[in-house]
Amino acid sequence: MPNFIDRRLNPKDKSLGNRQRFLKRAREELKRAIKEQVKTDKIADVDAAHGVPMPKRGAGEPTFQPSSGSGDREYILPGNREYMAGDKLQRPKGGGGGAGGRGAGHGESEDDFQFILSRNEVLDLFFEDLELPDMVKLNLKETVTYKPHRVGFSTAGTPTNINVGRTMRNSFGRRIALQRPSEATVKAVADEIAALEAAEELSAPNRRRLQALREELEQLERRRRRISYVDPVDIRFNRFERQPLPNASAVMFCLMDVSASMGEREKDLAKRFFVLLHLFLTRRYERIDIVFIRHTDEAHEVDEETFFYSKQSGGTVVSTALEEMLRVIEERYPANLWNIYAAQASDGDNISGDSERCSTLLRDLMRLCQYYAYVEIIDERETEIFGSTDNGTSLWRAYRTVDGAVPNFQMTRISKPADIYPVFRRLFTRQPAVRTRK
Repeated sequence: MPNFIDRRLNPKDKSLGNRQRFLKRAREELKRAIKEQVKTDKIADVDAAHGVPMPKRGAGEPTFQPSSGSGDREYILPGNREYMAGDKLQRPKGGGGGAGGRGAGHGESEDDFQFILSRNEVLDLFFEDLELPDMVKLNLKETVTYKPHRVGFSTAGTPTNINVGRTMRNSFGRRIALQRPSEATVKAVADEIAALEAAEELSAPNRRRLQALREELEQLERRRRRISYVDPVDIRFNRFERQPLPNASAVMFCLMDVSASMGEREKDLAKRFFVLLHLFLTRRYERIDIVFIRHTDEAHEVDEETFFYSKQSGGTVVSTALEEMLRVIEERYPANLWNIYAAQASDGDNISGDSERCSTLLRDLMRLCQYYAYVEIIDERETEIFGSTDNGTSLWRAYRTVDGAVPNFQMTRISKPADIYPVFRRLFTRQPAVRTRK
C-alpha cells in the first residue's frame, strides 16, 4: 500500500493542512465576503491579497481537554500560601468550563478576526462563479513573465557566464602583487645567455656572468610555474537576477450605460466583466491605464467610484460614449504608442436612429483597437428567447454587422456570471489581430 507524504512547505508558524481544512469550513463565508469586496474594490485591486473578517464562532481548531466538572486532577500552583497538600478545593459554580466562557463584561463576547487570503486564494473564489476552464484559471493566476538581467559579478557560476574582462583584470593585479616574472624579463635573460654562449672564448668574468644568468633564469621559470597566469581566485562570472519583462503599455477603456434601466444586478455583472478583462491584460502588460466612460444621453470620463456608484438619470445615446472614447484616444493614447483595449456593457437600450451611427463609429474605433468586447446584459428570463438568436435590440443588430467584418471584435449576451467567459475565449486562445489602417 503506497504511503503519501505531504512535503509542501508550511507558512511561518502555521499548518498548511489545518489552513486548508479551515478554508473548506469557511468557504461560504469567504465567498460572500469576496463577492462584496469585488463590488466595492477597484478593478485593479481585485486580484490582490485581501483581509476578510471572519466570525470567531467555529473558527477554532478542534481540541480535546479534560472536563472541569468531573475526575480527579492535581495542580501545581506556584506561590500558594493558602492551601496544603491534601486540601480539597470547592468545585467552581456554573458547570463545565472551556474555551467559550463569558467575557469581562455582560454576555458572551466573540470578536471577529481578519483572515488574510493570498492572491491565488482570492482568484480561486472569484473564478468559481465564472466557471472558467482550469487552464484559464492557471494562466490568469500566473505572475508576470521574467527575464534574466545583469546585476554584477559572482565567484561561482557556469563556464558560459565567465566574464573574461573582469577575470583578466583580477589576474593582472594578482600577478603584479606577487611579482610574477613577465615574459619580456625571461626573454631578456635568455637572450643574454644565448649571446654569451655564442662567443668562441669566454673570459673569467663572462663565465661567472653566464653562470649567474643561468641560475637567475632557472629561478624566474620556477617562480612563473609557481604563480599561475590565471588562478581560480581570479575568475568572475556574470551574475543575473530575474526581473519583470518590460512590455509595451496598454490602456483599457470601460464603457457603460448608467441610465435608469441599468440596475444593481446589471452593474455587478458589468464589473465582473471589466475585472476579467483586466486580469487578462495584466498577464501581458506591465503598465495598464484604465479609462472609465459612462453615458446616458451624454458621455463623460469619470473615476472608478463615480463610474459604478454615482446615480444619474436621463435617456440613452450610446454614440456619445464612442465619441468620447475617440476623443480620449486622440488626446492621450495614440494608437502607435499604446495597445488599446475596450469593453462595453449595456442593456441594449438606445435612442431611435442612433444605433447606425454607433456602427459607423465602432468601425473607426476598430482600426485603433487591439480588441473590443461588447456584452449586452439581459434578464435570465430572456435567455431562452435571445440566447441563440440574432434578434434583439437595435444596438445588438447594428453591432452584429461589425462582428462579422472585424476579427478583433467580440460580442455576447450575458445574464449570469458564468456567461462572461465565452466573450474572452478568442482573446485568450489567439493573439490579437494586427491593426490595419487606411
